[in-house]
Amino acid sequence: MANSKYEYVKNFELEDEVMFPNFILVQINGRNFSNFSRLHQLQKPCDENALNLMNSCAVSVLEEYADIVLAYGFSDEYTFVFKKTSKFYDRRASKVLSIITSFFASIFVMKWSDFFPQKELRYSPSFHGHVTSCASVDVLQAYLLWRQNICHATNQYDQCFWRLVKRGMDVREAHDLLKGAEKCNLNNLLFDEFNVNYNTLEPIFRQGSCVLKVVVDDIVKYSNNGVPIKRQRRKIVTMHSKKIAGRKFWNEQTFLLKELGCFVEDIDNVKPEYVKSFEFDSKLIPLTWIVVRIDGCHFHRFSELHEFVKPNDERALNLMNSCAMSVLEEFPRDIVFAYGVSDEYSFILKKTTDLFQRRASKIVSTIVAFFTSTYVVRWKDFFSQSELKYPPSFDGRAVCYPSIEILRDYLSWRQVDCHINNQYNSCFWKLVASGKRKKEAQQSLKGSQLQKKIDELAIDYNSLPAMFRQGSSVFWEKMDNVLTCQQNGKSSESCGRVIVEHCDIIGSGFWLEHPSILEEKQ
Repeated sequence: MANSKYEYVKNFELEDEVMFPNFILVQINGRNFSNFSRLHQLQKPCDENALNLMNSCAVSVLEEYADIVLAYGFSDEYTFVFKKTSKFYDRRASKVLSIITSFFASIFVMKWSDFFPQKELRYSPSFHGHVTSCASVDVLQAYLLWRQNICHATNQYDQCFWRLVKRGMDVREAHDLLKGAEKCNLNNLLFDEFNVNYNTLEPIFRQGSCVLKVVVDDIVKYSNNGVPIKRQRRKIVTMHSKKIAGRKFWNEQTFLLKELGCFVEDIDNVKPEYVKSFEFDSKLIPLTWIVVRIDGCHFHRFSELHEFVKPNDERALNLMNSCAMSVLEEFPRDIVFAYGVSDEYSFILKKTTDLFQRRASKIVSTIVAFFTSTYVVRWKDFFSQSELKYPPSFDGRAVCYPSIEILRDYLSWRQVDCHINNQYNSCFWKLVASGKRKKEAQQSLKGSQLQKKIDELAIDYNSLPAMFRQGSSVFWEKMDNVLTCQQNGKSSESCGRVIVEHCDIIGSGFWLEHPSILEEKQ
């Protein structure tokens, strides 16, 4: 980060560490997946391909992050359990949640064609989630029992509901008929009306999927006399166990016992309120501007592997800008401005927003996941000759700012950072191009005045594209007297269209020209 008089805005950032030795659980859910499944014509009540896609994504998450030892999922939901001693990103809830949600969304898009080769992905899927801080292994056991009970109940209901609808019953009539039905009544209805024995349905539907790490003996070679020589190695497997919170299943998994502990006794019932009380979530302060800043994870490696042009790749920056525009279009009533540079973007939510009841975890995870999936979906639009070699991911955080003045100082801080970092990178890569090694270039620039170095290297800095020097500002361009038709038949004033400009946002000129962006009453 560059030093400037605007640095003080960092003091508004709050730490959200999940204290040791609490277990970290990350639960993610598909956002608006009922619409997603309808648009993509997924089978009802259960689409096995969709479930296997979710499972494959969960396997990839465990492969990518060594600290995750267990995952449980059903429908469009998955929970990831970190080992007890995890220090993953220093246990900061927002960072842990956003990275996992982002990576999952990225993988989901990349693997879509593997499971739905005949179905085009119509729009960017997104997920939201939250962190649960389990105080003990007993709470973890209760949590797993709760989620698998929800899986059972949801599947029983859906099996009955969609069969009734397919037979011709109105959606509302089917809901009314099943409202408050007991478990045994649903089983009887399935058998009596549709000749379906619930217990014979696929376990993946009834019991969900458990993805975990196990230790297996692997044959590495054979001795001279043909005897196999084995070594233990870790392997990720997917199971559909009837009772994942039961002692029998749990205590058979030596890796879970080592990393998470043992279940002392079986439990039959759990109060959801008890488990929910451990959710690590907070509502952001009312009537404050919310800034959600996202950053690319390990984008140095990502840019090198995908051969980004140095010091600035216009394709990569325009891809980021395109994703940011989509985020504003996705949340037209809440996000009023965005500023981006390199692999970073800041989204400004108006101070009166009640998006997700101002729950930090939902806001951050949704924006990060949607941005990530859009990044993957649109990759080919900007890198037509370059294959996406592995899933990109981003982390994010939400910070509240109480006034327009401090909010503008935040944006000034980011633009100053853009300017100084671009000066440094312009010099650094000019030195590398001249034949210096990277370490030599770093030493040459250490402690030097960048403007002086630019003159020495004969870099015509002011002729560089404004996007490189000033970053990108994304906002709604207001259009007078434009009406848009709502689904309910009513009309309201349109937000206009989203545009990108590369301009000075530190001075007052831009804000005087666009006063509606930071209006106090919106």
